[in-house]
Amino acid sequence: MALTESNMLELGTKAPDFTLPDTISGKNISLSGIRSDKATVVMFLCNHCPYVIHVNPEIVRLARAYQEKGVSFVAISSNDVEKYPQDGPEEMKKHAKRVGYPFPYLYDESQEVARAYDAACTPDFYVFDGSLNLVYRGRLDASRPNSGIPLTGEELRAAIDAVLAGKPVSEKQYPSAGCNIKWKDS
Repeated sequence: MALTESNMLELGTKAPDFTLPDTISGKNISLSGIRSDKATVVMFLCNHCPYVIHVNPEIVRLARAYQEKGVSFVAISSNDVEKYPQDGPEEMKKHAKRVGYPFPYLYDESQEVARAYDAACTPDFYVFDGSLNLVYRGRLDASRPNSGIPLTGEELRAAIDAVLAGKPVSEKQYPSAGCNIKWKDS
């Protein structure tokens, strides 16, 4: 497991559309069907990465708080399940229920969605405004496993707060860091 940082997709990029199966509901979910006219947060996660496990409690708290304000959240796992079966759809469903994800947890079997978002690691966070233009990408906050820095979600929260207030999001953004996405052999 190599520590990998976000690729930092260019700000202003239009959110790539997708339709993927939700491992929780069993339904196909598209970006156009879940997007918010206020803000939409797209997260690349997986079940087994210690960096994701570390931030899961704050992701759940943050999502619950901002869903009440009309912000939409969606998580996507793009890992190769042949090599990492613990990240497969059945395990994703169990994991989402155990952790309490209050948002869809989609399976990107082809890995095309991860490539479209230039996702590199888990966790990787993207915030899109009401027009689906990228205004933030990077990390949740400065906390990492065993860092002693408390989870606050402050950087992601600041970006969402700015969007909700109709203000520009700070361009000072730091890449997320975590496990690399487990790509299939080409």
